[in-house]
Amino acid sequence: MSAELFKMMAGVNLVHVPYHSSFMPDLLSGQVQVAFTPIPLTIANIRAGKLRAIAVTSLTPSNALPGVPTVAQTVPGYQATIWHGIGAPKGTPDDIVDKLHTAINAVLTDPAMKSKFDNLGAEPTAMTRADFAKYIAGEVDKWAKVIKFADIKAG
Repeated sequence: MSAELFKMMAGVNLVHVPYHSSFMPDLLSGQVQVAFTPIPLTIANIRAGKLRAIAVTSLTPSNALPGVPTVAQTVPGYQATIWHGIGAPKGTPDDIVDKLHTAINAVLTDPAMKSKFDNLGAEPTAMTRADFAKYIAGEVDKWAKVIKFADIKAG
């Protein structure tokens, strides 16, 4: 999906090679020339000099990969990041959701945990509940456009 967004925004054509297992051996051997991957998946190979980071797909540079530019520096507005969120079933009492929210944000802002996340190349962001809902809505809209552009169909 990140590559499809890049193709859409940059006006270039890349050949998608679907893998049913790991693409990493082919990427490491040079049989595959480029991959859009989450930093935590490839950072060990980048640090070991087995892979070269060309750019990061976040809007801002990564603390884990100093000196590596963003795609947005060449393709303005490009952003494709992996994100995870925690939800609760509809109807969960607000006091329980508030307790979860407070505890999760405390972990995300703890300096020791932030250091561990940074070392992995993961950059969690603490958000308000309203901001997270807005973020999800924006992501759904953005990726729906990419799916339409790339004519992606459910398998």
